[in-house]
Amino acid sequence: MKVDNLDILIFKTREEMGAASGAKAAEKIRELQKNQDYVNIIFASAPSQNEFLAALSVAEGINWEKINAFHMDEYVGLPADAPQNFGNFLKVNLFDKVDVNKVFYINGNAPDIEEECKRYAKLLTEYPTDIVCLGIGENGHIAFNDPHVADFNDPLLVKKVALDLASRQQQVNDKCFESLEEVPEDAITLTIPSLLKAKHGYCIVPGEKKAQAILNTVAEDISEQFPSTILRKHHGITLFIDKDSSGKLGEISSYSQA
Repeated sequence: MKVDNLDILIFKTREEMGAASGAKAAEKIRELQKNQDYVNIIFASAPSQNEFLAALSVAEGINWEKINAFHMDEYVGLPADAPQNFGNFLKVNLFDKVDVNKVFYINGNAPDIEEECKRYAKLLTEYPTDIVCLGIGENGHIAFNDPHVADFNDPLLVKKVALDLASRQQQVNDKCFESLEEVPEDAITLTIPSLLKAKHGYCIVPGEKKAQAILNTVAEDISEQFPSTILRKHHGITLFIDKDSSGKLGEISSYSQA
């Protein structure tokens, strides 16, 4: 499928989706490394990325020593060694498996969160993003740009946000936390303009719980009420979905008639 500028690839299984998205990202990395010294990549941290990260970590021909890595969000106030910490997630699932040149972590326990946002924004400016690897939340968020804080023209690259209930509940649904009370209420996130500065993007969204978000992404009007709809304006992003997350796409005709 193709909706506006967004290419959409649908796979029978989550495993096939992960393998294909990993292969496509690896292909782009190898291509860029032929013509530039370093490739700068932003990664999402979520169980939805597991198969993609596994495939990318074993892809052949990538010079990881010429890659600089960022992550796109982090909880505020979660202990640095907590397994739910997004930096830890990427360390376990990717950075411990490959020899990356530099990994820039967001510090959700910085004494001054505003200064931490400025520090990370400066790094993103110093290392312009080549590739963004992202997902879509159950409420349509990209990174932690939930509908109530999403801003397609955000003047900031990085900011602190209050998480909405749907975002926090998703962390329980994903079994990252046992209860809603354990999920932090605030986070640091890269903003939507920050994410879309990437020249190339790979959006990996498996699972039945994401089916409504995928339908909204491709069928709703582009608006901050459905943050992921903005992906349709980017000329270099491919959306990878599986049988489960694509399950509601048959309803698109009813959207167009509404």
